Order: sequence, then structure tokens, then C-alpha cells
Amino acid sequence: MTGSNRPLSLKISEIFYSIQGEASRAGLPTVFVRLTGCPLRCVWCDTEYAFSGGQSMTLTRILETVGAYAVRQVCVTGGEPLAQANCLPLLSALCDADYDVSLETSGALDISGVDSRVSRIVDLKAPGSGESAKNRWKNIDFLSSQDELKFVIKDRADYEWARDTVVHNQLDVLCPLLFSPVQGALEPRMLAEWILADQLPVRLQLQLHKLLWGNIQGK
Repeated sequence: MTGSNRPLSLKISEIFYSIQGEASRAGLPTVFVRLTGCPLRCVWCDTEYAFSGGQSMTLTRILETVGAYAVRQVCVTGGEPLAQANCLPLLSALCDADYDVSLETSGALDISGVDSRVSRIVDLKAPGSGESAKNRWKNIDFLSSQDELKFVIKDRADYEWARDTVVHNQLDVLCPLLFSPVQGALEPRMLAEWILADQLPVRLQLQLHKLLWGNIQGK
């Protein structure tokens, strides 16, 4: 309950069951809780529908909806989930319910308050996104080996920025690193060749869900 005696609630864009398409949990059946709203406007964003709309759901109702699926993996995503203050108690409640919880966040907002049981997938924005100025670099100090740092790469300039960021900050000693090409803008094979040429300690990832179903809402 909140201080005004109203149940804690969040604005939810969608809750759906699918295959996790990214990061170390790729391929696992997962329930996704997509929160509405995002303060960023990346030029290659593929979830613009989550910027607005959605429905208000109580924390109890969210947990009931998630619990209808017999899976342990839950991913809280957006939009930008941390733009809603009640995302933090949602994450803790999911952990308390014994789910394996991951959070997909842009990295523009403070991650220090996220429950330590949550795996944080932090997306550092490259210049091609148009939002690199909003990266919250202090977040790097809070990363642990259970978290993952993601770079979405649009072109060679983005790759060189990501490569230099990794090397200069020795990010590979903090947590696993993910390099992902922007679909339709950069050929995955080209990105793979750049990674191999520079012997970068990163994982090339493709969005498995898009390979399976395309860019379909709810998948």
C-alpha cells in the first residue's frame, strides 16, 4: 500500500510470454513486463508504442498475471522501466516470489537502487542513437558480474566508439559485454568481422526474437 492507502501500481504497456531474444538468457522462455514511458528517443527505437498509453495495474495484479505462466524467467523492460519509481518495488516483489529477474534499462537513469538480486542489462547509448549525451556513466561503478553491458551499434563510427569505451575503461573485467547491430542498418557479419579483427572480449548478439517473428509487438 502507498502512503495514501492506495495499492501500489504501475503503467503497463504489455505483459507477454515469449522467448528471450538477447543477453545471456537468450533462448529461454520468459515473461516480459513492459512498462510504459521513456525519456529517450533513440533514432533506431523499435518499441515506440511503449512511449505512451498502456494501463494502470496494481502490483498484485501484475504478479498474478506473471504467475499465470509456469516459467521462472521474468524480464522487466520498456520503454525505460526505471522512469517509473514503482519499478523498484516491482523488481523486489518479483525476486521475493522466487523469479529469476532481469531488468533492461537504457543506462540513462540511476541503477543503484535496483534490488541486488536483479540482473541489470544496461544499454550504453552510442552516438548513432542520438542519445549518447544522456548516458549516466556513474552506473558503471555499480555493475557486478551478474549484470551485462550492451552496446547497440549502427555503423563503423558507433563500433569504434564502443570499442574505445570498452578498452579505455577495461569494462570486460566488470561484467559480460554485448555488441548488437541495429537491424537493417548494419550487417551482423560486418560487426562480427570488426570484433574479430580487434580481438574484443565481447559477445556478438543478434535479436533472436526478431529472427523468429520479426518486429511484432508482444514477441
